[in-house]
Amino acid sequence: MDLDAVRTFVAVVDAGRFQRAAEDLSITQQAVSKRIAALERDLGVRLFARSARGAGLTVDGEAFLPHARDLLDAARRAVASVRPGRRALRVDVIGRDLAPADLLRDFHHAHPEVGLRVVTLYDADAAIAALRAGTIDASFRAVTALPAGVEAVRVLDEPIQLLTGPHHEFAGAGAVPPTALAGHRIWMPGITAGTEWGAFYDEFAAAFGFALDPVGPHYGTEPLLDVIARSADLATFVGDQTRLLWPAEHDLRRVDLHHPTPVYPHSVLWRADNPHPALAALRGYLGARPALPDTWTPRLTGRAGGLPSPLRTGAPRSAR
Repeated sequence: MDLDAVRTFVAVVDAGRFQRAAEDLSITQQAVSKRIAALERDLGVRLFARSARGAGLTVDGEAFLPHARDLLDAARRAVASVRPGRRALRVDVIGRDLAPADLLRDFHHAHPEVGLRVVTLYDADAAIAALRAGTIDASFRAVTALPAGVEAVRVLDEPIQLLTGPHHEFAGAGAVPPTALAGHRIWMPGITAGTEWGAFYDEFAAAFGFALDPVGPHYGTEPLLDVIARSADLATFVGDQTRLLWPAEHDLRRVDLHHPTPVYPHSVLWRADNPHPALAALRGYLGARPALPDTWTPRLTGRAGGLPSPLRTGAPRSAR
């Protein structure tokens, strides 16, 4: 349906006369008449009954009027949904219980006037494709290489911790060096080869000589924690800002890794030509942070990704 014709119909109703509607729309009276005639042909009914007193609605015109107003309202909402500055800022986070989501929540508390739409895309390739396509405005990932037109700034180095049950060798250690993991079995069920978080753990394991075990079904966070709690030799990794809850009887331990501290460098990514004004506010709030001293970060050559953590519900995303 021709929205200009519908808009003209509503203008005539509101103005009461074709000439006054033409003035309101900044078009000629002849153009108004042509639009109304075309609309009536499309609908197969008469919408107006003209008289010396002006243009009055027919019964069909009365029936069509509320729907015409709804059409124009829908058109306005459709335009607003994609107009920078009026639509919500669309931001990808790798998991709603991980550190990037906390950064976004802090931004929202500081800027409650900014509308946010949060999504969780599968991996870095999907996030970068969405940025380039314009379906998201920003993404929290860790990057070393980006395609032309996509920019990034590092905003958080998150230390990685060892998570053990109470019977594990390192349960009472408080902190251990990553070299102490050599020869140990780190359980990462559901990890996906070819993803950026898989590449991270492969390089982490190779650098410090521990065994990365991806074998076994993973049914979500709670079953994984049950297994870790009962085991004397299994452990897994978790970001120090990852939100976790477990029964008190599990007595799980978060063990810091120091000298060096392995970290995952979170960056915020955006498309360079994105005009959304809230994107500048997000980048300004996050700032750029220098790398922490005495840390280890994998090269992840040519990859881009987010915080790796096995503690995610659902497969295959649970590998993150």
